[in-house]
Amino acid sequence: MFTTTPDINSERLLKDLNRLAQIGAGADRAIHRIAGNDADMAARDWIDKTMRVSGLHSYYDAVDNVFSRRLDTSGPWLLIGSHSDTVPAAGHLDGAYGVVAAMEVLRTLHEHDHPIADHVETVAWFDEEGVMEGSKGGLTGSTAFTRDPHADDLFAYIELHVEQGPRMERDGLDLAPVTGIVGVRRYDVAVRGQANHAGTTPFELRQDAGRVAARVATELRRICQDIDPASVGNAGVISFDPAAANVVPGAARVELEVRAGTDQALDRIEQSLSDFLLLAADEEECAAELNRTSAKPAAVFDKRVYGVVEEVCRERTDRCEPLLSYAGHDASVISTRLPTAMLFVPSTGGFSHSNREHTSDEHLILGTQALLDAVIRTGETLLPGLLTKHLTTV
Repeated sequence: MFTTTPDINSERLLKDLNRLAQIGAGADRAIHRIAGNDADMAARDWIDKTMRVSGLHSYYDAVDNVFSRRLDTSGPWLLIGSHSDTVPAAGHLDGAYGVVAAMEVLRTLHEHDHPIADHVETVAWFDEEGVMEGSKGGLTGSTAFTRDPHADDLFAYIELHVEQGPRMERDGLDLAPVTGIVGVRRYDVAVRGQANHAGTTPFELRQDAGRVAARVATELRRICQDIDPASVGNAGVISFDPAAANVVPGAARVELEVRAGTDQALDRIEQSLSDFLLLAADEEECAAELNRTSAKPAAVFDKRVYGVVEEVCRERTDRCEPLLSYAGHDASVISTRLPTAMLFVPSTGGFSHSNREHTSDEHLILGTQALLDAVIRTGETLLPGLLTKHLTTV
């Protein structure tokens, strides 16, 4: 270690989380900071002003990402942060925790005049959630940034986040270094049969499009678990036409989603789904198509930065295990441009995208301190010569 590791200001961290939670909150304390709405822009203004008051340089880019760093520094910088927009009726931690934690880490390093402070930049990404009108599925700010020349001035990205699921609480974990982010594929299943009288048409003489759709929806779980036990799938929308209790459906549609840790697993699941769909359609004398409507590739994080994050997590607690992220994050996009890593703290009850979202103060503080540790250690690992030169001149 070049210097002792400073402690974050935990009281300030929790107060700032509470302040941000009040922006866009309704009577039920659910938060409505949809990207670009008045509350979202007010939150960005608060982030900008808070960092300026702390004596830091803060600015917006062309798509309303908010960045902050020390004045009169020339980089390269380690980027830390998350997103500050929300889904409708959201909790107060998804994204916002990573933003406020990054703000706290930079201010702590700045106040202690730590040598890495000159090489840290924070970000609040714009439109991660993808629920604003006209959004193309979210990750808007981070995607735009991958084309920004400023990305060439950075040497890594680390994102701290709540898990948004029940695994850490179930397993008694305090921290989890994240190995990567699942790939996500969505499909539209279209089945064509023959509408007919449901009372007078025997089962064996039907061309039942609804039965094919239902079989595919039911089979999805088995297909996923047989190919990759860690994968998940969902049949979230199903419709029959005509939708009448006494009419055999002549057409049916199902919308499917599959998530897995590797693109190879996604490929195999897709092929198996296609094979089963054609088999079921043939047995029911129907025609069917599996159309992929969207695809986001799996992200595997940089081994060096991930190794640092895992190391500092294990130094902070014995209750630490690696996890794969099943939710999408800006880190997945940034990993295509920069060495990237993430770490999680547990979500109480596994709730997220809900005003029941909660993480204990102890875990919020622990995660932020681990982020600070990771920032320092990543600088020591990736910029050893630069930091040594800095220390010899101060």
